[in-house]
Parts: sequence; structure tokens; C-alpha cells
Amino acid sequence: MRTDRYVAEFLGTALLVFIAVGSAVLGLPEIGAVGVALAFGLVLLGLVYAIGPISGCHVNPAVTAGAWIMRQISGTDAVCYIVAQVLGGIAGAALIKLVSSVGGVETAVDGANAYGPDEGINAAGTFVLEVVLTFVFVFVVLLVVRRKAAATAAGVAIGFTLAVVHLVGVPLHGTSVNPARSIGPALFAGGEAIGQLWLFILAPLVGGVLAALAARALRDAPEDTEVEMRRIGAPHADGEIKVKPR
Repeated sequence: MRTDRYVAEFLGTALLVFIAVGSAVLGLPEIGAVGVALAFGLVLLGLVYAIGPISGCHVNPAVTAGAWIMRQISGTDAVCYIVAQVLGGIAGAALIKLVSSVGGVETAVDGANAYGPDEGINAAGTFVLEVVLTFVFVFVVLLVVRRKAAATAAGVAIGFTLAVVHLVGVPLHGTSVNPARSIGPALFAGGEAIGQLWLFILAPLVGGVLAALAARALRDAPEDTEVEMRRIGAPHADGEIKVKPR
């Protein structure tokens, strides 16, 4: 058992929550929604290159669930990853709380996701939006990481996709697309945040599973095309394509 992968997932998720959620807790209203979205995207971009070679840099139970469905990770590893990610999310939120308390920082928000009249979106709308945004993010992650030719650019694609989905969701409910990101801040916020937490756990997992199913369906497309190309004609050693008569 390679525990270094689990440690990497713990530290990666803790840093994601501390930097990205911390940008909202400690930085609003100065940096605004765009600044928060960029914080999420840029910190993940860095983490992909830092811990990607160790654990794959899931730092998100929805990504891990998708990777398990894609058979990129074993069931045992998936469970250990998710436990590490949730603990990391709690640790990151605890560090935000420590900085704000010790530093005497007056915070405008607590970093927890929320829906309702004050946020301008209800539970149904939040659920649908979270499923769609998570689908987009996990779909990109699963397809990018399996393309060896795009390995060096994976961090850029993944980081900017996370930033883009946050641009959509931050003004409404803070954007989750990551149960581990939501659990930590909710535990420290308490009250209504705990009561609404189920949605920010379930909806991203649903989106992650749907993204994996879609990615699996597309995974065989190049192979089907290749078979068809071989049936019609294939390049010979001299580079000339010989077309077989029908």
C-alpha cells in the first residue's frame, strides 16, 4: 500500500481549501467572484504538477468516483483517497479558521456553500447546477489525463476548467463541485450549512458519475474509428493509402 498517495491527497485537498476557499473568506469583497474563481483554478493548476505524479491529484471525491468507474483506480484506493480528501478539506478549513481568529480578521463569508432566497437560487436549481458544473469539470479531467500527448498541458486544462465553472456558480451558491471542499467549511460554519451539506455532497457525486459514464462511452470512439479506417484502407509502409474495393 503506497501511503504517499493518500498523504498527497490529504495535503493537496487541504491546500486547495485553504488557498481557494480562503480567498473567499479572507479576500472578499476586495477580489470579487472572478478573483475567487481564479484562486481555485490556479491553485489546482499548481497542485496537478506538484502531486499529480504521486497520486494523480484528484483532491476531489467526485473525480475519484469518476476515476473508479473508469477503472483508473482500485476500490480500496478510491475509499482511501476520499477519506484523505475529506480530512484534508477539514484541515484546510481549520487553518482558515485559525488564521481569521488569531489574526483578528473580519470576514464577510464563512466559505460554506449555501442556497436559498438570500443567495438567489433554490435547492432544485442548486442541485441541477452542481450536477452540470461537476459533470463539465470531471469530464475534462478524465479525458485529459488519459491522453499521453496532452500530459504536459493537463494542469492548464484542468485548472482553467475549474476556474470557469466557479465563474458560473460563485455568485449564486459559492460553487462546490467537490464534496471535500464543502464538508470542511460547513463543519465550522454549523447551523444551516450543515443542514444543506447533503446537496453539496450528493450533487457533485452524481455529476462525477455521469461524467465518467460519458467519458467511458467516448473512450471507445477512437478505437471504432480505427477499425473502420482499417476496413476501408490503411497506410502502407510507403505512406500510400490503399483503398480496398467494396
